[in-house]
Amino acid sequence: MNEPVTSESYAAQIRRLAELSARVRAQRDEAHTWHAQQCAAAERAVAEAEAALRRAERELVDAREEQERVDAEVADLWQSLRGRLGGPGRRAGGPPAPVPGATGDPAPLLAGVRDLLVRTRQPGDLPGSVNPLLALCGVAGAVLAYALGGAARAAGDRYGGELGVGLPVLALVVTLLGPLVGLVPAKVLADRRHAVLGPRPMTVVLVAGLVTTVALLVAGR
Repeated sequence: MNEPVTSESYAAQIRRLAELSARVRAQRDEAHTWHAQQCAAAERAVAEAEAALRRAERELVDAREEQERVDAEVADLWQSLRGRLGGPGRRAGGPPAPVPGATGDPAPLLAGVRDLLVRTRQPGDLPGSVNPLLALCGVAGAVLAYALGGAARAAGDRYGGELGVGLPVLALVVTLLGPLVGLVPAKVLADRRHAVLGPRPMTVVLVAGLVTTVALLVAGR
C-alpha cells in the first residue's frame, strides 16, 4: 500500500513546483529578451544596409554626372585644341581615351589644360616685318584726312558766311586727326593676323601719319 502524503512532503512539492515555475518564467523572459535583442539587431543591420545602399546609389549618380561633365569638358578642350592646330588638328580625330586604371581628381589636369589654351590663345604683337604696311596705313589715313579737310575748306570758300568761317576750322581739325585715322586699317591688319596693335605698331602708324600730315600742310601752302 502507498504511504499517505504528509503535509510536509506536500509543502515541499509545492515549493519545488514554485521554483520550477519561476525558473521556467525566468528562462522564458530570457528567451523573449534574447529574441527582442536579435530582432532589434537585425532591424539595425537592415537599416544600415539600406542606408549604405542609398549612399552607394547617390555616389554612383554623382560619379556618372561627374564623368559626363569631365567628358564634355574634355571634348570642348579637344575641339579648341583642334581649332588651334588647324589642318593637323582636324585630322587628329576624337579625344584620347581615358587611361585604364587611372586614379586621382581630373579637375586639376583639366584646369591646367584650360589655362594653357588660354595663354596660347592670347594674341602677340605684330612682327617687325609688317612695319611698311603699318607706315602705309598711317600715310593713307593722313592723306584721307587731308582730302576731307580740303573738301571742307573748298565748301567753306564756296558757300561763305558762317560756313566760310566754320568749315576751315573743321578742315584743320580733320587734317590734324589724320595720323589717328591710320590706326583704323592698322587695327584691321592686326585682327587678321590674330595679333594686338601694341605700342610699337601704333608708334609706326602715328609717326608715318604725322610726317605725311606735316608734309601735306607744308606743300599745300
